[in-house]
Parts: sequence; structure tokens; C-alpha cells
Amino acid sequence: MPLGGTGEIGMNMNLYGHDGQWLMVDCGVSFNEPLTPNDLRTSEIVCADPRFISEQKERLAGIVITHAHEDHVGALPFLWRRFKCPVYTTAFTAEVLRRKLVQVGLTNQVPIIEVKDNETKKIGVFNVKWLGLTHSVPEPYAMTIDTPAGKIFHTGDWKIDKTPILGDGFSPSGFKALAKENILAMVCDSTNALKDGFSPSESDCYQGLLKTIEAEKNRVVVGCFSSNVARLVALGQVAKETGRYLALIGRSLTNMVSAARATGHWPDDLPIIDAAHLGYLPREEVLAVVTGSQGEPRATLNRLAADNCFDLSLEADDLVIFSSMRIPGNEHAIDRLAEQFKGRKIRTLQAHETDLTIHVSGHPCREELKQLYTWVQPQLAIPVHGEPQHLDAHAEVAKLSHVPDQLIGRNGDLYQLAPNVSIRRQQVKVGRIALLR
Repeated sequence: MPLGGTGEIGMNMNLYGHDGQWLMVDCGVSFNEPLTPNDLRTSEIVCADPRFISEQKERLAGIVITHAHEDHVGALPFLWRRFKCPVYTTAFTAEVLRRKLVQVGLTNQVPIIEVKDNETKKIGVFNVKWLGLTHSVPEPYAMTIDTPAGKIFHTGDWKIDKTPILGDGFSPSGFKALAKENILAMVCDSTNALKDGFSPSESDCYQGLLKTIEAEKNRVVVGCFSSNVARLVALGQVAKETGRYLALIGRSLTNMVSAARATGHWPDDLPIIDAAHLGYLPREEVLAVVTGSQGEPRATLNRLAADNCFDLSLEADDLVIFSSMRIPGNEHAIDRLAEQFKGRKIRTLQAHETDLTIHVSGHPCREELKQLYTWVQPQLAIPVHGEPQHLDAHAEVAKLSHVPDQLIGRNGDLYQLAPNVSIRRQQVKVGRIALLR
């Protein structure tokens, strides 16, 4: 039962039920979203309404977090008091989560169990095994969820990246082995199901950013998602190769790099300077990474556009690079922000405006989906993590990949996977709640 993230992008929250118990997979947020479809007001941070499971929390055996992106882990610090159960995740995500828990007064109160690749944990009636893959953040994991009624394969966010910036390249062996395990259903990321081919590698993005920035003679600011650690490492390498100093502006960025350092994912030879020193540097030596690439009103990019950022002031002919996708619904805010920069004669560059690769997605395109279905050979395909058109396109790919059945639903639907297959529509009332206004 998806409570969030199915029929929309963001605020992922999935429940698996068996024998009177539930397992939650992911507990994420979305940003600048309306609380209801026709509401013109937006809240800064929103998440899926967890009422269905919080009202029966004694049945919640545990929470599993697939990786450290905000749309998968960001709501947990705010909602954990409603669940009060153990949390299972890998070392990097655990480090990120602990830092978030400190900010909400839950230091050392949440039982966090760290897991590793190919490790299996028994969580209530569920046997959960972690499988490493590639994404844009350290330690992203898929998992199998095994019960006497059948085995589910839940992918989380992924792509086939043979030359990632962080970690090892994608290895198909573990997924090919699943074909022998009689996977009942594959619950899979749909974000890029409308796009043909393969997602480019993070290494391609590094090369594109290097070519873009090495040609510049003035300040360069890059806006990206704070949790995209691979992109931050790539920009650290770019700074080193172009004779610039790298600085981070935004608490979420500094926290993420600190977590990467603590868990061994930040290279020792990539220094970061204090943002307060940027104003003393020649323009050609400045490379600042900032938050706010989706046009968020209180983030650093908006403050730079308004020229009220304490650490950095931009001038005419400086360059602002948007190294991120345009999340559906944010286009107007992003364009308005770009126009604000252009009004001050500060140049901007978005991914769709250049032939160079300055952003790559961390999600699979159609050929990658086909490849994974060919390896895993599930009986059912259940598209999640996407808007309705993404889910429909994903189901089409699964059908073309010879998956016998596809189940397409929405948040609040109950997918019955065994002993019979069906979807019961709107079994629970779903919605979203504001975490900050």
C-alpha cells in the first residue's frame, strides 16, 4: 500500500503487510507543494499523511530507508514519534539521519540498525535482504522482502551507471540471480519511464561541468540538490582542475558533505573553503555550490538573485549553473529565478539550454527498465515513484519485457499480491501534511 510517491514524484512512503504486521519502506518529503490538489497555497515541506499506519503502530514491525535522499528519508525525523519502531538502513544514510534527529530533539532516542550489502535482517514476519546498486548518493540499496506468501523486489531509486563518481559500477550479477528466486512482484522506480535509452553516467556530467567551468573567467555558482553527493564530489574535482576554490553555501550541503566525510565517501584530496572567504578571492577563483535549484523561496539561490546572501555577492557576467532536473510543477519558480538573475546581467545556464551534459538523472530510462525486468523476471510489475503518465509508460515497458501482469494504482490503493492478484481502490484516505510553513 503506497501512502505517498505513487501518482506523484516525492514524499515516498510504502507499506507492505503480511500476517497482521506492516513494514514501511521509506518516509520522505516533498517541497513547496499544495496540501490539496486545488489549494493555491503551498507549504515549504510536506509529507504523506501517515494516519493509516500511525493509528495501528503496534503492528508496524520496522521502517527501512533505501537511501539518503530527502524524498525517501526527510520526513522520518518529524514522524518517528508517531511510529516508535526500529529503523534499518546503511551506514551513510544512518549518519545523515542521526544529524537530522539531533535537530528535532531525538538524539540517541531512535533505534537505528545499520545493514550492509547482501545482509538479511528479520523484521517481524519479513525477511529483508539488501542489494547494492548505483544512484547519485552513497550506498543506495534495493531489497527483497520475503514472506511465506511470496517474495517482493523493491528497487528504490537506481540507474545502471558503469562509471559512477562514487562507489563501484553497477553489477548485474545479484539481479540476474533473482530470476531463480521466483520474484512475485517488482516494485520499481518510474521517474524516467517516458525517456528512451539509458541515463548518462555521473562521469559524463563531470566532464560536461568541467568543460563549462574551465571556459569561464568570472565567478561560477552551481545550484544542485544538497543530497547529490556524487555531484558535489564531481564539482570538487572540477574546482581542483580549474584552479578554483570550492565553497558550500547552505546548511544542508555542509551537513551532507560532513556525513560523507564521516563515512569515508569524501575524497581526502578535495578541500572545501569556508564560504565567508569567497569575498576575498579573485572572481576567476570562485566556485560556489548552493541550494535552491528548484526555485525554493528561502534557499540560497533566491538570496543570491536578490543580492542579500551574506557570504557572496554576484556581479554582471558571473555564471549561475542549474545542475538539476526541473521537477514537474517547479518550472515557473525556476524560470522566475533565472529571469531575476538575468535582470542583473548575471548569466544562467540550465541543462536544456546546452549541448554539454551539466546534469544527469539518477533514475532509469526505458532501456534500463527493460534490462532489469529481463534479469529479474518477476511475475508482476508494480510501477511507483512517478506521476500517472510515468506509471502508465512504465507498465508498457514491463509488458514489452514479457512480465505477465502489471498493476497500476495510486496512493491509498491496496495491492493484493497473494494468494490472488488485485487492486482495491482507495482503501484508506490519503493526503499530505505540512511539516513546516
